[in-house]
Amino acid sequence: MTGPRYRTLARRITGGLTALALVAAASTPTAFAQDGGGGGGGGGGFLGGLGGIFGGNPDRPGPYVSPSANDLLPKGDEIGAPQAMPLRRFEPIALPNLPGKPQAPAIDLPGLPAYAPQTGPTQNLLRRRETLSLRAVLSEGGTPIPNGLVWRLFSAVPSFDGSPSLVASSESATPDFEVAPGTYILHVAFGRAGIVKRVDFAGIKIQETVILNAGGLKLNAVVGDEGKAAASRLSFDIYAKEDDEEESHKLVASDVPPERVVRLNAGAYQIVSHYGSANAVVRADIRVEAGKLTEATLTQRAALLTMKLVREHGGEAIADTAWTITTASGDLVRQSVGAFPTMVLAEGDYVIVAKNNDRVYQRPFTVAAGENTDVEVLTSEIAQPEDPAEGPLDGVSGSGD
Repeated sequence: MTGPRYRTLARRITGGLTALALVAAASTPTAFAQDGGGGGGGGGGFLGGLGGIFGGNPDRPGPYVSPSANDLLPKGDEIGAPQAMPLRRFEPIALPNLPGKPQAPAIDLPGLPAYAPQTGPTQNLLRRRETLSLRAVLSEGGTPIPNGLVWRLFSAVPSFDGSPSLVASSESATPDFEVAPGTYILHVAFGRAGIVKRVDFAGIKIQETVILNAGGLKLNAVVGDEGKAAASRLSFDIYAKEDDEEESHKLVASDVPPERVVRLNAGAYQIVSHYGSANAVVRADIRVEAGKLTEATLTQRAALLTMKLVREHGGEAIADTAWTITTASGDLVRQSVGAFPTMVLAEGDYVIVAKNNDRVYQRPFTVAAGENTDVEVLTSEIAQPEDPAEGPLDGVSGSGD
């Protein structure tokens, strides 16, 4: 069909198709908002029948318009295509930080140094280790010590901070140390005795004998002429005599009870015996021999006294009494409070002063070594106000032995 009539019919058909396209365009935004890849049933939607090729599911809703994207879409009225219904708004979906990957819990580990210092004498850990066997004797040719030993083996090279680097330790009588060849510093302790020596280990299995050059010391004391001292009131201090000056003596052991064996290095020592806590003190110089037990008994010239303030001889002691003991020359020896104060005093002459209810009583007395006795002060033995013995009674404190 040609001619003007045909061209007129073509223009009419084209105009009708254009009108249909405008109507479809007006409804397309609603379909785009609700139906995504694959569209609804009937093959419609943005992707139409292509949804199945890309894996879309025609029975599930398609993409949604997020609030931020919806703000970018032009309004239908502005472009001449008003939409039939408003678009639905959906809130964004919170997604995991790492989808598909499990989250491991955080582990708090302590900081590690850049390197670990070697505690052994060598850094060559591949070198073969042999056994270094040790034993100790008190003196040359003596029998091995069966117990009471503490062994400590140090590297000859100090650690990074300058402190000794301990390699091994043991309390066995004959320890076996499996160490690499090298030079070591060995310390052996036997009670208060001990020795430090250098050990050069060649890596050959050997047994080395350490000579401690030590002995034992056991102390006791008697009171007066073979009188037995109360063990609970007796103690000893041991000082090492390094030279002739007493100020340079080094305290080795203190408050040692009687009859206890103290292990010491061989040498000269000064013994200080305390009987009670007042002025009964005795000193003696003793030498300890290697490989031997030295026993020493000191003599205390003192006595144990119990004091009481009474109204008559043999009467009942008056409580809440303060006591002051001075020498005959006025030197303060001891103070105490109570009805029956007990104390140990060295033999000699003393003045005893008792104070009760602002009244002061006094009497002289003499202590004889080994003669334990009760000392009575009568209330009739009142002191004169100008007596100088009243001075020490102010602020009396303390207790008896």
